[in-house]
Amino acid sequence: MAHALITGGAGFIGSHLAESLLAAGHQVTIIDNLSTGRLANIQRLDSHPRFRSAIEDIRNLIVMDRLVSECDIIYHLAAAVGVQRIISEPIETIETNIGGTEVVLKTARRYRKKVVIASTSEVYGKGVRIPFHEDDDSLTGATTRSRWSYAASKAVDEFLALAYHRQVGLPVVIVRLFNTVGARQQGQYGMVLPRFVQWALRNEPIQVYGDGQQQRCFCNVRDVVVAMQALAEHPGAVGEVYNIGSSEEVTILELAERVRDRADSASAIRLIPYDQAYEAGFEDFRRRVPSLSKIQAAIGWSPTRSLDETIDEIIAYYREEIQHGGNHP
Repeated sequence: MAHALITGGAGFIGSHLAESLLAAGHQVTIIDNLSTGRLANIQRLDSHPRFRSAIEDIRNLIVMDRLVSECDIIYHLAAAVGVQRIISEPIETIETNIGGTEVVLKTARRYRKKVVIASTSEVYGKGVRIPFHEDDDSLTGATTRSRWSYAASKAVDEFLALAYHRQVGLPVVIVRLFNTVGARQQGQYGMVLPRFVQWALRNEPIQVYGDGQQQRCFCNVRDVVVAMQALAEHPGAVGEVYNIGSSEEVTILELAERVRDRADSASAIRLIPYDQAYEAGFEDFRRRVPSLSKIQAAIGWSPTRSLDETIDEIIAYYREEIQHGGNHP
């Protein structure tokens, strides 16, 4: 069995991936600086004989060199994420995403380790061809709009990873994630579904930004980690980019209504202008739908969990947190 290193392993997706890899018999090491990750996410794993953790920034070359030298494969998930954080901390967003990926790739090259890099649907920008295919052109907004710094930084990550593959033969796989959701996801950085659930459980107004008619696709994190592992093990995935997500569309207003109904909540639903929610001139996109034809052809993957099932999981998670005195923004 392999020894996997997960950067950002105490985060929402990283902790689920760690559990899945351990269940499959692998050894897992995670590194996380806890900027958005939480020790509570990995607390249940601390006693596992094949699990260990390092609380450190991935830009620490000395630590990363040691960890990469000891692993067989790297799942690079560490990144500055969330629209709210991207707007409020643009320097950290850019430096973490690009600088962190640079360290990962340099150390991976030194020890010839495979790297699975988590990218994002944000790289498609304002693309209007639906569904999005991996080789589509991208169109991002002006550099004066900080909202686009995340998309640009992740695009640079992809360019850099593919450059390492083409120039020096480093085995890399890039996955573009589309709105991954599930238990443990936090709402304080702008993630919409946990925010809706938290408001609904408190019977507070559910705030929908814009007119609520923007459409999104949400994919359960447990389906996502299955896809990531399968691509990591698929020889034909090296040097390629794959969408991972659901093609089940829902408007954000409909999402708010479904959360309210499934939580049996008395919350009102309020529309909040983007300028009030984020910043003046904030730009959003109307639809973001992945083409899954490439990943289906490669590994036969499709998501198996419905949006309603995922909403129920998140509601159950936060109800338990409330019972145990959890405090989530």
